[in-house]
Amino acid sequence: MEQHIDYLISHFGYFGIIIALIGGIVGLPIPDEVLLTYVGYKVFQGTISYIPSLLSAFVGAMGGISLSYFIGFKFGLPLIKKFGPKIHITEKKINRTQKLFLKIGPFLILIGFFIPGIRHLTAYVAALNSFPFRKFAAYAYIGAFIWSLSFITLGRKLGENWGIVDTYVSKYSMYLILFFLVLSLMVYLIWRRKKQLGKV
Repeated sequence: MEQHIDYLISHFGYFGIIIALIGGIVGLPIPDEVLLTYVGYKVFQGTISYIPSLLSAFVGAMGGISLSYFIGFKFGLPLIKKFGPKIHITEKKINRTQKLFLKIGPFLILIGFFIPGIRHLTAYVAALNSFPFRKFAAYAYIGAFIWSLSFITLGRKLGENWGIVDTYVSKYSMYLILFFLVLSLMVYLIWRRKKQLGKV
């Protein structure tokens, strides 16, 4: 993994980060959190700079999530069902994400970047549900920035120990999913309650 990222950065500069993240978010088998954390480690080493790396990651995340939305909107479920399994996007995962989206759509878009297995699907599902792109982008781009900032900064702070992120993300991914689902549900319920009280 490190060799591939080093190759991208050395040959394409910050544009390499953008390319990798667009591919990873669309669904290619790229461990995005590990990539971002390693970018943070390269910042720690002084190989690349913090702000340009963060901006590149943000642009890549925005590009990937927007492209995913466009694919879902333009080609619909048949194409995703046909080619999805080749990039680990199964019908079962789509159905599961769609059920979540119907319950907590906007918040799922916002926090979906932090949930392995969900990040790649929220844009497709949003498009399939005819969720307005402007509204989608407002949530998705905020989530993209927070996600990029979190993992690049984490890699920068961990330094030589950046690799532990891969272990924890792989080992505790289900716990992360449950945590963010519960958190998002709580936020949504509080927001809906305030909205209802405001109408009284």
